[in-house]
Amino acid sequence: MSDKISIIVGDITREYDAGVTIKDVAADFADLYEDEIILGEMNGKLCELGTGISESCKLTFLTTGTSDGILCYKRTATLVMLKAFYDVLGTKNIDKINVQFSLSKGYYCDFKGNAELNEELLLKVKARMTELAEEKIPIKKRTLKTAKAIEKFHRHHMYDKELLFKYRRSSTVNIYSLAGFEDYFYGYMAPDTSYVKYFELYLYDEGFVLQMPGKDAPKIVPPFEPQHKIYKILKENTKWNDMLAVRNIGELNEHISKGNINELMLVQEALQEKKIADIAEKIATRGNVKFVMIAGPSSSGKTTFSHRLSVQLRAHGLKPHPIAVDDYFVEREKSPRDENGDYNFEVLEALDVELFNKDMLALSKGERVELPHYNFITGKREYKGNFLKLEEDEILVIEGIHCLNDRLSHSLDKESKFKIYISALTTLNIDEHNRIPTTDGRLLRRMVRDARTRGADAKDTIARWQSVRRGEENHIFPFQEEADAIFNSALIYELAVLKQYAEPLLFSIPKDCAEYNEAKRLLKFLDYFLGINTEDIPKNSLVREFVGGSCFKV
Repeated sequence: MSDKISIIVGDITREYDAGVTIKDVAADFADLYEDEIILGEMNGKLCELGTGISESCKLTFLTTGTSDGILCYKRTATLVMLKAFYDVLGTKNIDKINVQFSLSKGYYCDFKGNAELNEELLLKVKARMTELAEEKIPIKKRTLKTAKAIEKFHRHHMYDKELLFKYRRSSTVNIYSLAGFEDYFYGYMAPDTSYVKYFELYLYDEGFVLQMPGKDAPKIVPPFEPQHKIYKILKENTKWNDMLAVRNIGELNEHISKGNINELMLVQEALQEKKIADIAEKIATRGNVKFVMIAGPSSSGKTTFSHRLSVQLRAHGLKPHPIAVDDYFVEREKSPRDENGDYNFEVLEALDVELFNKDMLALSKGERVELPHYNFITGKREYKGNFLKLEEDEILVIEGIHCLNDRLSHSLDKESKFKIYISALTTLNIDEHNRIPTTDGRLLRRMVRDARTRGADAKDTIARWQSVRRGEENHIFPFQEEADAIFNSALIYELAVLKQYAEPLLFSIPKDCAEYNEAKRLLKFLDYFLGINTEDIPKNSLVREFVGGSCFKV
């Protein structure tokens, strides 16, 4: 007779045989959830559904409507997509499939092999993916010694993974197997192929997009909306990576271990400076620009970028003046509130739009204007004698999350505005099948800066992050394609720098905190990188905004 254990789910306690899997228990509670259960938390520890339960515990289920759940879904869908390609074409006809970067709610991938990538091929791959899902094939996990895994990756021509684990300190590697196709994935997977129900494949430019749902609507595949400007920047940066021979973490670690990192830093910084100089030249060449409007998500490096752009504008004979849109917040008691009753400073209505337009319009006409200063302690606008009058060769550099939204600057002549979108669009990948989420880089930037400048701990930064992300999704990302120029602030080497600052902060998060699982995931991610000394990072580098030592007032 099997031993009995007690499992607590919410306010329900039930008895099961010891050894029961999380998936078995989840089946008894599935009707209570609108979305599909795909992961579990056993006593606060994130687990795959195939995990056996040997002792009494508290169990929480994660659906595809959660952040961890939808990431698990996307990893599993990627595995199924790769398997389908190999089933349709055969191993001999595929040289490489790269999962490169996020685009329009999906993953942009490229294909190299002996077949033409076209609509007909994608239809066959999609049909095979659907068959695999219907067949409910188990996805098996096994653990190998790292040395054995490296040998396997070499045999299967997975050289990115071979190089990645050359520098990994872990003694073991988890390998996932799907009907004979084996691969490594960064993060947990669904137990079988039946979970991958919602996806589309779209041909786009030289590659294709695996389109998948988001956590807010995990049963709906959003339509593919081409982001031509973002795509152009991402492809440009991918070519930079090729030129520098740093396409993935393993290749970055090779540069670090061989002592080539200083040269790599200087070339990467020079490429960014060239991009900033190109944007400044476009502004100067247009001739009628009075308002440079800069917007971007949290921790994208807007402040340093504004300073460096201003330097380049001066080189063209222009005199830039900084304007912070935050100084136009309405007084706090008039601020709108969110659904929880908290002040919502991220909506456009939190700004005095009419005053902003009145002041900017007056400045554009050559009038003398006293600019406000917002006191964040008192929640009131103050005037301290900061007068400004624009001469012919003077220009305003305006920074704020709504700067790409024409509702903010509705009274200003369109031709007088030059709109810039800035974000840290990571094109460095873990390996050929595991991309680095852009949000991870920005979260680590913010965590390090918050600790250094505000004394905030990593737990608080992680706790606030989803709220920050919601604001970006609503108020920044919808306008990114309207920019006149897009600047990618991600540095190819920066995660190896942030590692040494972020790891101690993440280790400080206790196991009983809700943020522990995210901290554990980020620590595992940072463990892939070798560290870099910060001494040789240029003083005007964007990464200095976060780790300190910038020559600018940031």
